Amino acid sequence: MIDAFSQVSLPQISTVARRTSLAALAIGGIAVIALGLTGHALVGMGVCLGLAMALGNFRLISRATVKASTSGNPDTRRPLALNTLGRMGVITVIAFGLVFLSRPLGFGTLVGLAAFQF
Repeated sequence: MIDAFSQVSLPQISTVARRTSLAALAIGGIAVIALGLTGHALVGMGVCLGLAMALGNFRLISRATVKASTSGNPDTRRPLALNTLGRMGVITVIAFGLVFLSRPLGFGTLVGLAAFQF
């Protein structure tokens, strides 16, 4: 897996990030329209919320990686791992909290989070 990313240069990573953001925006828009027309508007909003949380996490991971690589600290794995673990924990608590508060919104959020991973 790591060998696959060693072939990608820094400008290409920003292009991939831009495409990922645009794809998330398109999927969110399609979800809101399609699910709104079928009477499941809360699920569509949840998909958008899940995509937004995943995209925010993606951006924060990118920033943390750049910060760690420029820090000069030889051991950057531990801070990155703890940082990522904390964000993933917060996202998980929010998603499951939404499932308990409003099932359509919560399950839509989980679908949005999962869709972003694909």
